[in-house]
Formats: sequence, structure tokens, C-alpha cells
Amino acid sequence: MSAGAVSPAELDARLERVRGRMRDAELTGLVVADPANIYYLSGYNAWSFYTPQILFVPLEGAPVLAMREMDALGAHRTAVRYAEDVLGYPERLVHRPDDHPMAWVAEQLRERGHATPGRVGFEGDAHFFAVRSFLALRDGIPEWDLVESRELVNWVRLVKSDWEIAQMRLAGRVASGAMRAAIDAIEEGRPLNELAAEVMAAQARGVEGADGDYPAIVPMFLYGDGADTPHLTWTAEKFAANSAASIELAGAHRRYHAPLARSVSLGAPSRDLDRLAGATVEGLNAALAELRPGNTPADVTAAWDAVLARYGLEKKSRLGYSIGIGYPPDWGERTVSIRRDDTTELQENMTFHVIAGMWMTGYGFEVSESIRVAPGGADVLTDAPRKLIVKES
Repeated sequence: MSAGAVSPAELDARLERVRGRMRDAELTGLVVADPANIYYLSGYNAWSFYTPQILFVPLEGAPVLAMREMDALGAHRTAVRYAEDVLGYPERLVHRPDDHPMAWVAEQLRERGHATPGRVGFEGDAHFFAVRSFLALRDGIPEWDLVESRELVNWVRLVKSDWEIAQMRLAGRVASGAMRAAIDAIEEGRPLNELAAEVMAAQARGVEGADGDYPAIVPMFLYGDGADTPHLTWTAEKFAANSAASIELAGAHRRYHAPLARSVSLGAPSRDLDRLAGATVEGLNAALAELRPGNTPADVTAAWDAVLARYGLEKKSRLGYSIGIGYPPDWGERTVSIRRDDTTELQENMTFHVIAGMWMTGYGFEVSESIRVAPGGADVLTDAPRKLIVKES
């Protein structure tokens, strides 16, 4: 086990919490396909998720890792649990139209006694659990009544352990360093793709005491007229004087993510942008104060909405979402959202990306923080000026 890796005892505790939810859902087994959830339960971490891989969790007995043979041979390099006897499907099954690896995995699970009748959950929203994987398991083990698991493991991940919070803090430091690199690199005439290169180098490099990992999403640059359009990446367009960009990135450490967004104006901002920035930051501050145990995302959103209403503004999209472990293509946990209709009770050590993005017509402003829910309000994990950042052109 590498230095600083999660302990076997913590993994065992996670498994027991998952099995508790399985019992509540009357499941006799669970097919885990999301690489973040496989990592959460076993420690296994490699760029192998583009081919079918699962962790099968029976209600009793040892979970079983199953993946491509070449990855199974090296699973012990990262997996803290379940690496002793990994199922590795033959290379001949990779990318074949007439056969599928999960059919082979189903046969192996049957030989191990797991093809017993019962309700078995599957992760229907996992990005890397393909329809063919589902069909192969369904046809290979017809005794199973396959039911959608409704993000069962993701909900277990919602409240972080102290070890996980420590990883999130380190990820926050990496994010803060990457944002500083982005801001420092902005200058008139510099292409956006060069800014992206600076950010990605900083994300990989990390900072002293916190090495960087690859983020689940590439850096995003909403620039010029495109500042009103979320989720843009970058072009070779050159940064011009008296223009602005919103930058959204994440720091990653041991797969834990801390996203961070800021907007930068090169030269004096327009009056509209300056006003929007002031209202957005004020609203974010009000929301962060409400992120404490016992409140709900609806309470947090109400504080934000009250500020925006005074300025005649409204945000239709959600204000944030739960974060933690991330693999491409997303760093969100797909559980709690900070929005008006979410009444989940907040608990200490939940972690969120609170993103106050306001996209108008022809311009926009973003400011976000990665936070831990704490008794006194948000415990902010990132470090950047919480304002519209203005640089001289």
C-alpha cells in the first residue's frame, strides 16, 4: 500500500455502509461500474475504465473485481482490497461485435456461486456502464432481477471521513495554485490555448505538499462574447485589452476534486459586469453562511435568491452540487444539488462545489468555492480573491 493511501479499515467501513443500504433496498448484490465508486470501495485506480470493468458486491462474502486481463494483472499496484483474485477477461474479448466481456464475467461469477436468484442493483447512470454490459449480465445470469440502484454508493459517499476531508483540502490547494497560474498568465495578445497549457501544467504539478492528479474535466474558459455560455473550453483566440473571461478548473489529489471558478477582466470592466459581479459575490457570501448542519440546500438557495432579488436578478440553474472523488467526464457525485427543491438535511463533512455562475447576454460572471459543511457555515477549501479580478492591460 502506497504512503498516504486509504486504510483497509476505512474501506471495510465503507463496504459495511454500502451493505446497510443494500439491505434497506432489499438487494442481494450490487454491480458497481462507476470508476469513482470502484475506487471508493477498493482503492483501485487506473485509466482502464474505457473498457468494461466492475466490482461485484454480494450481500455476504468478498466483493469481486472484474476487468480486462492486462489491468487485472496490475490491480494490486493500487487496489487496497480485493486485488488477490481479480477476474481478468481475455484480450480476444476487447471491442468485438459478436461477443462481450461481461458475458465472460457472468460465467465466472456463476462458477463462484453468485448466480443465485435475487434482486441485484446496477448503476444505470454510471458513464462507463454500457447498454451491452447490462444486456450481457442480464442474459448471462437470468436468475438475477436487475434493478437500478439509484446511485446507492454515491449516497454513501456523501458524508466524508476525516481522511477524505484531508484529501479534499490538498485538492483545494492544488486548485488554488492552478487558478493563480491562470490569472498570472493572462496578458494582452496571449492565446487562450496557452493559458490552458499553464493551467494544466499547474494542475499536474500541484503545490508543495500536495501533488496534482489529472482532473475529471479540462479547464474551461468562457471568453469575450462567449462569456455568456457555460461549459466552453478554449480556442486560440488571443486575449484582448478591455475584455473578460471566466475560468473554471479543479485541483485533484488522489482522485479527490476541489473545483474553483473566477472571472478576470483585463482592463477596466464594463459597468454591467461590475454590477453583476458585486451582486453575485454578495449572494454567494450569503449562501456560504447557510451551509451548516441541519439546514437544507433549499435554505441555502433561499439566502442566495434573496440577495439576487434585490438586484432584479435570477439564477435558474442550480447553485451547486456534492463533490468528492472524480473521474472523467465529471467531478460531481450525482446526489445532492443546491437548489430550491432539495430538502436533504446537510450534515457536517458533506462537501460541495458552490458555483455562483451568472450568464447574461454577451457577458457573464463566475465565482465559486469548494467547501466542507461545518457548524459555523462553509469551511472553504479553496483560496482565491472572491471578487471580479481586474488586471491592468
